[in-house]
Amino acid sequence: MKKENVIMFPAGEQQMGWGSTIMDKGRGWLSSRRAVQLVLAKKWTIMLVALGFLLGRAVILESLMPFAAAYFAVIYFLRKDAFGWTAASLIAGSWFAVTPAPLWIGMELAVLFLLFKGLEAYEKAELGTAPLLVFISTLVVQLFGLFIGDVMNWYNFMMVVVEAALSFVLTLVFIQAIPVLTMSKKTASLKNEEIICLMILLASVMTGAVGWQIYGLSVEHIMSRFLLLLFALAGGAPLGACVGVVAGLILSLADFNAVVQMSLLAFAGLLAGLLREGGKAAVAFGMLLGTSILAVYVGSGSDVMTSTWESVAAAVLLMLTPKIMIRTIARYVPGTNEHAKSQHEYAKRVRDVTAERVSQYSEVFRQLSRSFGQLNGAAVPVKKEEEVNHFMQAVSARSCEGCHRNRACWEGKYYQTYQMMKDMISAVEEDRVPTHNMPRTWASHCSKPAQVLGIIEQEYELYKNDMHWKKQIFDSRQLVADQLSGVSQVMEDLAHEIKREGQTLHLQEEQIREALEGLGLSIQELEVINLEEGNVEIELYHHFSRGHNECRKIIAPLLSDILGEHVAVKSERPPEKNGEPTLVVFGSAKEFEVETGIAGAAKGGDLLSGDSFSMVELGNGKFAVAISDGMGNGERARQESSAALSILQQLLKSGMDEKLAIKSVNSILLLRSPDEVFATIDLAMIDLYTAKTTFMKIGSTPSFIKRGSEVIPVSANNLPVGILQDIDFDLISMPLQPGDTIVMMSDGIYDAPGHAVNKEMWMKRILQELKTDDPQEMADALLETVVRHHEGDINDDMTVLVARIDKHLPEWASFRWPGLTRLERPRTVS
Repeated sequence: MKKENVIMFPAGEQQMGWGSTIMDKGRGWLSSRRAVQLVLAKKWTIMLVALGFLLGRAVILESLMPFAAAYFAVIYFLRKDAFGWTAASLIAGSWFAVTPAPLWIGMELAVLFLLFKGLEAYEKAELGTAPLLVFISTLVVQLFGLFIGDVMNWYNFMMVVVEAALSFVLTLVFIQAIPVLTMSKKTASLKNEEIICLMILLASVMTGAVGWQIYGLSVEHIMSRFLLLLFALAGGAPLGACVGVVAGLILSLADFNAVVQMSLLAFAGLLAGLLREGGKAAVAFGMLLGTSILAVYVGSGSDVMTSTWESVAAAVLLMLTPKIMIRTIARYVPGTNEHAKSQHEYAKRVRDVTAERVSQYSEVFRQLSRSFGQLNGAAVPVKKEEEVNHFMQAVSARSCEGCHRNRACWEGKYYQTYQMMKDMISAVEEDRVPTHNMPRTWASHCSKPAQVLGIIEQEYELYKNDMHWKKQIFDSRQLVADQLSGVSQVMEDLAHEIKREGQTLHLQEEQIREALEGLGLSIQELEVINLEEGNVEIELYHHFSRGHNECRKIIAPLLSDILGEHVAVKSERPPEKNGEPTLVVFGSAKEFEVETGIAGAAKGGDLLSGDSFSMVELGNGKFAVAISDGMGNGERARQESSAALSILQQLLKSGMDEKLAIKSVNSILLLRSPDEVFATIDLAMIDLYTAKTTFMKIGSTPSFIKRGSEVIPVSANNLPVGILQDIDFDLISMPLQPGDTIVMMSDGIYDAPGHAVNKEMWMKRILQELKTDDPQEMADALLETVVRHHEGDINDDMTVLVARIDKHLPEWASFRWPGLTRLERPRTVS
């Protein structure tokens, strides 16, 4: 049997060999990962250095190299971490240029660097000075070259000045283009000037590839056509044609044989952009068609084939380009769908942040409200037994401590003494102090009952005063808590409103726009703010200069049909300057409308009445009418009544609850003046969608609802605002019908018949006898009747307000347009 020589390794050494292999592979994987991470972290620096190499190699007009100094100056200010590597790449690129000039490029950069450092020493180095310094450094170095080369003549001097001027202009261009290229510009859209500057920068970089060929195909032609395809696909025909013109112009300056490239690329860019909606393949076909057509006219057969293959190579590069890159470019180009979406996304983010801030402030006010409520909740009412003990201690401390019978009363006869004191306290509380007919039990038990009774009265007065102020503090805290809660609710509603306005309504906007354009109406801009039923809001900009009222006659009826509810023109803002569009706001038309009339007279025929009135639309489909009667007559009464109404109006407009708004008005009037001033408030809030009306009456006279021949009184008994800290008021809700008329009046009208007459019956009879339904005529007739009743004398301020509720009839009925479908409203809030 043949023996085989087998080399045996110890088990430990074998395991160590496998382990070391795995560790080596792990280290290699980690080092590769770190290298990739390093490249990704330095991607913009690497790109800028690569661009520097190509710009250093770029030459125009056969001998001019104006790109290097301009590029270095901008990089020095914008990316100081990369200016050293950029300078090296520029010099290296100039070494490989058609006419190498690394010495002169290096001298230009050195002079420029010294100028920057000199200005930094005096803190004068700014990006705005870069173009001038580039001009100076280029001019000085090139003139020095002419001087030592002994080629000084007018032509060479002119070329030096041209090169320095080009460096100056290119510096301005690069200042705009480099932040855009590196995506360090924070704005969501680019100006046309910034887009042009970016194209010039990219075309200048392609100039650095002049002379490079791959399989007989020119690299700069392939890259220029790829750039053209990229921007035509992202921005359409205008941007594609613009890129073609700029790229062709720069390339023709670098190579006189490529002058035809300007017209060829411009035409190809236009065709490619026109086919943008077809995607990458359609854009590539448009560019291929454009280059082939012009190549047939200006070149030979070989030139046509070369141009065709260059276009095919550019199309292949476009196919390999990821879509996210194209979408990123399109986001910054105004007029594209991607740019519009990015603008909407930015606005949505702003709205979300604002809504979140408002919600946070709302929560702050809610917490403050809870803290004040907890303070009041912690104030536990004192029990009756504790109050009696308090009186016992206070009275005994003042009357019994110095008495010779103190020990006998409070130790020997404690229960009898305690009962006697309790009876005295009860008598004082019930205001039945027996000064002359004091009970015999008190006199037989206490040696000085009258003195003890007096002390109890004094202590009780102090106690009542203390309890009064405690109640004032309690009520004030409660009012502040309610007001903070109301403010919190208003802010929370505002946050919901902001979030609701952030809905994505692009599809609805497009549907409305298509419907209007189908009618032949050309609108400039359309924005759907809200599509909530009953609260529609749409803004439209147009140039209907002829003025045939298209918005009310055509657009509003069309919107009514599409949305399934009545839509009307809410407001129309004419243009401030000639040529600007007109803004028209469309909104939901109310189911009901209110027509009002007002009549009044001041006491004695004076000009200034103490009564105030208000008729205002509060928003959210509510209309308010109110009358306030200040105490007395004249200017002071007018101030109080108008203040009450204006404050109440603003609080209700802000969305505050009605009860809380009245409490706030009451507290404000109490704090306005230490004098005894007050004002009545008679308020009616009408829901224009349901006709449900809420009456709030505080110290005011009854109101009346006239429904045909029937007159319905609405009354409440309470005090005016501004008298007591805590006021009582009732909210009376009544559903009204079309044709109902609300009649509100001050006491000067209601008290006209005097005390001997039933005022309510008298007023009902007067209203029933009125022959008109017009609100203004009713108000005038009622005032005239009262004045005639007093034979022309006006004994008090008189105001009567009449509001008639009718069904709203749109001015123009909706019409059905064939082919239009109902608009789908959003169901959720984004």
